Amino acid sequence: MSNYKVLVSKLGLDGHDRGAKVVARALKDAGFDVIYTGIRQTPEQVVEAAIQEDVDVIGVSILSGAHIHHVSRLMKLLRERGLNVPVVVGGTIPIPDVPRLKQMGVREVFLPGSSLKEIINVVRRLAEEKRRAEQQA
Repeated sequence: MSNYKVLVSKLGLDGHDRGAKVVARALKDAGFDVIYTGIRQTPEQVVEAAIQEDVDVIGVSILSGAHIHHVSRLMKLLRERGLNVPVVVGGTIPIPDVPRLKQMGVREVFLPGSSLKEIINVVRRLAEEKRRAEQQA
């Protein structure tokens, strides 16, 4: 079986990417194929990259406070394109916004202090679930 592919992206005008790079490196070290799109990505660019790379999971890092706006657009575009790719979000997300993100379809939200081990385990589980669902379809 090939490695799981994860797209790690920074949505919006947020230029702080150290956390995203740390997570991308940890996923790569754990055996994932990681596509890091860099900073200042639009939801449209993330969806196109997810399609082109045929990823198993999309990881979005947001520190700018515009997470509701950007993630709702991302989730809408994924639905419109018929993509069933699990999305996880990490960054400085206010705790009261976590349920709203999950209502949009985000599978997991990682707050500051989340361990790399936890992130890796969740991403692996989501990737495995996606592959199983594809095999059953």
